[in-house]
Amino acid sequence: MQTRFNQAQLRDPATARSEGAIRACVHCGFCTATCPSYVVLGDELDSPRGRIYLIRDMLENARVPTVQTVRHIDRCLSCLACTTTCPSGVNYRHLIDHARAYIEATYRRPLADRALRALLATVLPRPVLFRAALLAARPAKPFARLLPARLRPLLAMAPARIPAPEDTGRPATHPAIGRRRHRVALLAGCAQSVLAPEINAAAIRVLTRAGVEVVVAAKAGCCGALTGHIGKDGRKFAATNIRAWRALEASGTLDAILVTTSGCGSFMKEYGQLCATDARLAGDAARVAALSRDITEFLAEITLPEVSRDFPGRGVRVAYHAACSLTHGQHITTQPKALLAQAGFVVLEPNDAHLCCGSAGTYNLLQPEIAGELRARKLASLTPLAPEVIASGNIGCLTQLAGGTSVPTRHTVQLLDWATGGPSPLGPR
Repeated sequence: MQTRFNQAQLRDPATARSEGAIRACVHCGFCTATCPSYVVLGDELDSPRGRIYLIRDMLENARVPTVQTVRHIDRCLSCLACTTTCPSGVNYRHLIDHARAYIEATYRRPLADRALRALLATVLPRPVLFRAALLAARPAKPFARLLPARLRPLLAMAPARIPAPEDTGRPATHPAIGRRRHRVALLAGCAQSVLAPEINAAAIRVLTRAGVEVVVAAKAGCCGALTGHIGKDGRKFAATNIRAWRALEASGTLDAILVTTSGCGSFMKEYGQLCATDARLAGDAARVAALSRDITEFLAEITLPEVSRDFPGRGVRVAYHAACSLTHGQHITTQPKALLAQAGFVVLEPNDAHLCCGSAGTYNLLQPEIAGELRARKLASLTPLAPEVIASGNIGCLTQLAGGTSVPTRHTVQLLDWATGGPSPLGPR
């Protein structure tokens, strides 16, 4: 695709990267087949190719984006299925992030939209505030119709039961059982630590059984993805985490920084690019990005405890939902399924594994109609598999799918914990 950026514009590193990504696009349209918003809406401007035209026009002319441009950019899920499909290697991740940051800096949204985005950016990354908000949402649910339409999806997504906090979210060192083979840091996270603290608890049990020392660092928290993906700056959260994890290495080398939320892992692996222009942080950011691993990516490389012959989960039918941030964001596709199969589960896959479930960070709160359609499509492909449990590697996907099915939704690591001696995440069997 031809561009007309001037030299002054190209002196900005973000614009220079965007120009390269735009020029790589050859208009082939392969991306339309795997783009969830295009599949649902059928509008060329709601496809990656269409959005690239809009982004080029907006950036080249340095103009305030139109309402139409903002609407089509907002409808992108950032699922990155298009990057997996693209034969030209277009860096769409950078393009959409750059566009959102540009919109945030130049476009004045309607008051209700600004208020909702500010609320999400303030509450979701902070577990204390998020827990308080969920507790307040429960008694408000019967009165949802009285609230502004933009707030109703927030109440709808609030779970009926909020788990008690787990000690595993607090700064601590969890020693390896037996001989220590590895030392890792584990991201405590933000929203997941409130919605499903049992996920990190399961990860710690699996890891320590396998001879891994697990450290939860003081001051490390939200990775920055939730704010970054709505156009706000996620670098403050990233900087806090980077300093916390680098400080851990003063007491011993880390073999990895593990993440149990694939949306966070995808974002953390981009820390090097995110902080590339900060001379004080760039080196440490690159180091943290290189160390960041999804929990299943790491578990597939080490020796897990043997699964006993009388493990009651053998033969349990597990429908595996491939989180976009794991499949397209991190290119981790086979490891989770292989681990589940090795543990004795029957792994089932839907025929639309490449399509997003509609969660996409805060997307299901900002674009609830499209997200709802995508969830219905996903569950329509999962339900015929007759699963006893749906497994995924991302808390957003698990929460999104749970809102539309009675089939239990569990993180992959919870099932692996069960198989290697932990409690059943499905209750008594």
